[in-house]
Amino acid sequence: MTAPRAGTKKRKQPAQDRYSRIVVKAGTTLLTDGAGGLDLPTMEGLVGQMAQLHRDGVDVIFVTSGAVAAGRHVLDTIRDSRDVPFRQVLAAAGQGRLMHSYEHLFGEHEITVAQALLTRKDLQDRLGYLNVRNTLLALLELRVIPIVNENDVVSIDELAGEVFGDNDNLSAMVANLVDADLLALLGQVEGLFTADPHVDPSATLIPIVDRLGDVEALGGRSWDGQGQGGMTTKIEAAKMAMASGIHVAIAGGRQPEVLTRLASGERIGTFFPATGSKMESRKRWMLSGVSTKGEIVIDAGASSAITERNRSLLPAGVKEVNGSFARGDIVSISSLSNGQVAAGIANYASDELAHIKGQRSDRIEELLGHDFGDEAVHRNNMVVL
Repeated sequence: MTAPRAGTKKRKQPAQDRYSRIVVKAGTTLLTDGAGGLDLPTMEGLVGQMAQLHRDGVDVIFVTSGAVAAGRHVLDTIRDSRDVPFRQVLAAAGQGRLMHSYEHLFGEHEITVAQALLTRKDLQDRLGYLNVRNTLLALLELRVIPIVNENDVVSIDELAGEVFGDNDNLSAMVANLVDADLLALLGQVEGLFTADPHVDPSATLIPIVDRLGDVEALGGRSWDGQGQGGMTTKIEAAKMAMASGIHVAIAGGRQPEVLTRLASGERIGTFFPATGSKMESRKRWMLSGVSTKGEIVIDAGASSAITERNRSLLPAGVKEVNGSFARGDIVSISSLSNGQVAAGIANYASDELAHIKGQRSDRIEELLGHDFGDEAVHRNNMVVL
C-alpha cells in the first residue's frame, strides 16, 4: 500500500466550540485484548474518530502504548515476566507491528502518520526540547498525525514503572510541547472514581476536579491490574498539563464516539480544567523536566513566598536536597506540607545546595568558596504548579 502524500488537502477551520489541538493517549489495557495481543477493533474505532477530527481541521497527536503487547503476539509467548530486558525485547519486536497496524488503519482514511519515539532525556536538554517541538509542529503543519511512544528499547523508565508509567506523563509532556488545548487520557476505566469501582460498589464517578489536592490520594495502584500507570500517573499528568494551560479529560476509550464528543466540548468521564494560562516556551520546557534530576524540599515560609508572592527560592528556605543534579538542571521544588509546588533551574549543584541549605545568602561564598548568586532557584527560572 502506498502512503498518501501529506499536505494535499485543504485544512478546514475548526468550529469555535471545538478544541483545535488535541493530544490523545491510549493506554495498554485499552489497546489489548483478553489474550494479551492488540485489540484491533478498538484501535480501528479510535483511529476512525481521530480521522474525523483530522478532517474537521483539528490537530491530533496520538500517544500510544501497546508495543510490548504486540511483541508478545509476534513472538508467540505468554510469558509475563516483569524483567526489564525481556520487556525491552518484546517492545523491540512489537513496535514495528504496532506502527504497521496504525499505518494501515489511518491509511484507510487517506491520512499519513509519522512515528516519534521519545525518551525523557530527549526533553531534558533545552535544544532537544526545541528540536522535538519543531518536528511535531512541522508534522502537524503538513497535516500528518504524529504517533508517539516511549523508546522502550533504549529507555527503561517506563518498563520499570519508575517514571513515565504507561505513557501518561509522556502524553502530558507532548501536550506541553505542542501547546495543546486538550489532553484526553483514554483507558478502560471511565474516569476518576471515589474508590476502585471494581471492588467497591459504592464508588461514584467524579465529574470535575478543580483542585488536584482533593483527589491526589485517590490515585493508588492500577485499577485494572495491567497497565504500568493506574490513576496515580494520570493525576500526575493532569497536574502538569493543567499548569501549562491545558484542559484534561480522563475517560473510557470504548465509549461511543468518545473523542469526537470530547473535542466538541462535551464533558465525559472526569474533566480537569486548566489552572494556568498558556506559558511561554521556556517555562513549558521547565515544566516538562519536573522530577527528572532531583528535588529541593522547602519550608512553609519559602513555599508561601514562591506561590503567593512570586519570590525566588533562597538557600535559607531549603530543608532537604534529594537526588543528584548539576547547576542548570531542572529540579522539582516541594513543600513539606503541600507536596510539589514548583519546578525550576537550579543555580547550584545538589552537593553545593546541601552544604548551604538553611543558611543566609551572604554566607554562600564563605561556605562554598564561590558564589553564583543569592538564589537557589531564581524566580525568572521557575514555574509554579
